[in-house]
Amino acid sequence: MLYEFADYITLPFDETDETTPSNFDGIILSGAPILITEQNIAPYLEKLTWLKTTVKPVLGICFGHQILGLLFNASAARMKECRSMNEIEQFEECPILNRLPQVFEMQEDHCESISIPDEFVLVANSDECINEVMQHESKALYGVQFHPEVSGSYGAIIFENFVSLC
Repeated sequence: MLYEFADYITLPFDETDETTPSNFDGIILSGAPILITEQNIAPYLEKLTWLKTTVKPVLGICFGHQILGLLFNASAARMKECRSMNEIEQFEECPILNRLPQVFEMQEDHCESISIPDEFVLVANSDECINEVMQHESKALYGVQFHPEVSGSYGAIIFENFVSLC
């Protein structure tokens, strides 16, 4: 669990701004019960524009992954619902996936996906979702469509790797 090896503070999206990164060593954007294909997400994108220029490591999870991608011109699409453990295949090196096997299982809980955004590299996919893991070409920006926080020891490794980057 994250709280075992890192101090953290939880902030609602609307309480963040361009000064937020100065207070932290890294930022995790969590999932949220928001469908990006059905709601106006412009307020979220406007509020989180500062993510494009931060030099701090960022990990986007589910909705956070999608917002990160949309900030860099990804497109959103509906997909078949996936709400179970799912095999993810890694085909590019990525610091947040260190110590994980090439194929690993993570808990999914989504019905939307994003394309590969500008300036990002696709790192891993699954039979259910083309963009399971992405990383920025030159910044410490990472996104995962699945939920490592409820995926057991492999999920814990992702958080350990992210904290190490911070």
